[in-house]
Amino acid sequence: MDLEQLSKNITIDTSVSQDIAELCNKLLDIQKEVTTLEDKLKKKKEEELKLSESDIPNLMQKAGVAQIKLTDGSSVEIKPYYGARIPASRTEEAFNWLRENNYADLIKNNVTLTFGRNEDNMAKSIVDDLRIKGHNVKQAEKVEPMTLKAFVREQIEKGKDVPADLFGVYVATRTKITTKE
Repeated sequence: MDLEQLSKNITIDTSVSQDIAELCNKLLDIQKEVTTLEDKLKKKKEEELKLSESDIPNLMQKAGVAQIKLTDGSSVEIKPYYGARIPASRTEEAFNWLRENNYADLIKNNVTLTFGRNEDNMAKSIVDDLRIKGHNVKQAEKVEPMTLKAFVREQIEKGKDVPADLFGVYVATRTKITTKE
C-alpha cells in the first residue's frame, strides 16, 4: 500500500487535525520570523563592518592616531587585518605558485585509503604500491585557512609580492575596542 492509499484510509480526529494545522501555522510563522531575523542580522553585520573597517579608521587616521585611551579605561585601536582564501577554481594554480616559490611546506597533503578487516599490514605500504595493486587511493591537498592568512600577512608585512587574486587576499584596517572589565 503506498502513502496516498494509506492517507485515504486513515481518519483523523477533528481535534487532532486542528492541532496539526495550528502547529503547522506556528511553524510557518516561526520560519518567516527566522528569515526576517537573519536578514536583520546580515544588515547589522554590514553596518558593523563599515564602522569597524571604514568609518572609525578613517576618522582616527584623519586625527593622526592609531590608538585612543578613554577616561573609563577602555581603548580604541585600529590595526591591519589580513584575510586570504584560495578560490576553488584556482587551487591548482595557487599550489603551483607555492611550490615554485619555495612555500610548498604550507600545503597539507592528505592521503586517504580504505581497507577492509585484517588489512593493517597493507595500510602501511607506500601509496604508489597500493595504486599498482588496484586499491582506491584518495589524495587531497589543502592549505589550512589560518596558515594561509598568516603567510599572506607575513609576506605583505615583509614587502614581498603575493598574487592577491590567486590567494583571495583581503587587507583592511579594523577597529578593536577593549573595554575595562
